[in-house]
Amino acid sequence: MKKEYDFSNAEQGKFYRPLEELDIPIYLDQEVKNFFLKSIKSQKSDFSLCDTVNSLIKQDIEISKKLAY
Repeated sequence: MKKEYDFSNAEQGKFYRPLEELDIPIYLDQEVKNFFLKSIKSQKSDFSLCDTVNSLIKQDIEISKKLAY
C-alpha cells in the first residue's frame, strides 16, 4: 500500500446503492427446488421459477392480510 493516497478528485457515494435496490439471492430448500423442477419438466410452456415463487409468496401475503383482520 502507498503511504498516502490522493482523494482530491474523488466522488463521494459514487458506488452507493440503497438496500432497496439490491437483489439478494434467495436459496430454496432442495425439496422445494425439486418440486418446481418437476413442474418445469411436466409443462411444455415457458416456466419462470422466479415468477412462480413470487406469485406464491404474494398469495400467501394476501391470505395473511385477510386472516389478520
